[in-house]
Amino acid sequence: MRLRAAVLASLVLLASPASSSAAVSATGATTIASRQALVRQQLREHPNAYPAVSSASSGDWQVGYYSHGTEIAEVLVAKSTGAVLGAYAGFKIAWTMARGTPGAFGGAVDALYVWLPLSLLFVAPFFDFRRPARMINLDLIVLCAFSVSLAFFNHADIDLSVPLVYPPLLYLLARLLWVAWSSRDRPAALALNVPVRWLAFGAVVLVLLRIGVNVASSNVIDVGYANVVGAQKVASGQPLYGSFPASVANGDTYGPVSYEAYVPFVELFGDDARWNSVPAAHAAAIFFDLAAIALLFLLGRQIRGPSLGIVFAYAWAAFPFTAFALESNTNDALVAALILASLLLVNSPPGRGVLAALATLTKFAPLAMAPLLLTHRLREQRLRGLVLFALAFVLAALLAMTPVLAHNTLSAVYARTIGYQSGRRTPFSPWGLYGGLRGWQTVVQILAVGLAVAVAFVPRRGDLVALSACAGAAIIGVELGAGYWFYLYIPWFFGPAIVALFGGYEQLVDGVGAQRLRAGHQHTHQPRVPLGG
Repeated sequence: MRLRAAVLASLVLLASPASSSAAVSATGATTIASRQALVRQQLREHPNAYPAVSSASSGDWQVGYYSHGTEIAEVLVAKSTGAVLGAYAGFKIAWTMARGTPGAFGGAVDALYVWLPLSLLFVAPFFDFRRPARMINLDLIVLCAFSVSLAFFNHADIDLSVPLVYPPLLYLLARLLWVAWSSRDRPAALALNVPVRWLAFGAVVLVLLRIGVNVASSNVIDVGYANVVGAQKVASGQPLYGSFPASVANGDTYGPVSYEAYVPFVELFGDDARWNSVPAAHAAAIFFDLAAIALLFLLGRQIRGPSLGIVFAYAWAAFPFTAFALESNTNDALVAALILASLLLVNSPPGRGVLAALATLTKFAPLAMAPLLLTHRLREQRLRGLVLFALAFVLAALLAMTPVLAHNTLSAVYARTIGYQSGRRTPFSPWGLYGGLRGWQTVVQILAVGLAVAVAFVPRRGDLVALSACAGAAIIGVELGAGYWFYLYIPWFFGPAIVALFGGYEQLVDGVGAQRLRAGHQHTHQPRVPLGG
């Protein structure tokens, strides 16, 4: 078998003119590419197609086939060996992230030998093995179900990865709304399989491992690179929008707060922005991740005390998709942290107004939470609370926009951000993957707006758990209608979802108390502690 492979490889190299005994020429690369089944199929469908050869960013040959000016196939050929590194058609030509490149996102975390143990560590402390029909078990399974979609994405099977995202999203939307509006009594207890102190130790170990992996082996994708470039522009007083370098030409698609948040890290770690070597992006991603963990701890402590805070923090540290965002060195944990901070300051209309504005001007989706935060406890705070929230929101937005408006107009900002995002067609949602669904997408987007209004004005419980459930639901509503969806967006709603799903129990028990509870005993050694607001 090896001899046959060697003979075939030799014949390929001999048939391809080479500049040296170890290199394949452009003509040879075209010959090799033309033999691929995918290319032959495209040539049969487009008999007038012609090839064009160029050097890919990796230094290998990139052979493209064009028909009437449109690229219909692309083949990558190694210059040194003539091996075919990949053959692509359709949306995989323009969207290289759909090609299933190992480790392109999440680095080492994306490997099964890391992902599966993380998933187990996330589920094991909370799964009720004696009562498998409990809702918390289903919640845990659904949160992990996004991994199935990611597995198909990693194998370049977008036709399966995209539709598999939406059942978990729809379940979580319905579940969070149920938590917010259910009139039934809260479940008696969240019974842990391990002592809380074990979770505290596990959270610390996991955090240290996440940081170590980030520093040692994670890669910076275009999101982190673009934010460092934007931070450089903000710090030097240059126009933020419309002037990004060609290497990340569409990197100015985020809100100004995203770039401004990176300025301290650029100042501390320098502005050396080279692909996969961006220290400021690493430092920012680590800081945002730690901020989200700290805020979850504070939210748990505010609801019922430090034990629940440890549960929330551990859940974030163990959940694979938060590690996926961290090891991709993106700004998504910043979005999550701002959302969580707005929930933490729920009793301060100005505080939540400021944070709602900052979150909105980071990645825009959190605007769906603004009506909810505006009207929280409206009966108690009345007009004064509305005015304070609105003033704080407007002032914070103006302050964040000041460096931008010195060089760009509002119309230019809109065109480069929301306009660009809403106008491009991508294969990473059903709206872009399948044709003819624009009308249905508009319907879903209108429903998302209606949901954002409904969670703000339909009467519900006034506690922090219900508020978090509504916030998570509002974010999911926006994601359902988005033309571009990716796994990095899961942390946006994961924090509020964990607060809602784990914080809605009347008490938290572990050790002997949990064993007795699961054995059917109603009495535990821990008193019931009412939920805080």
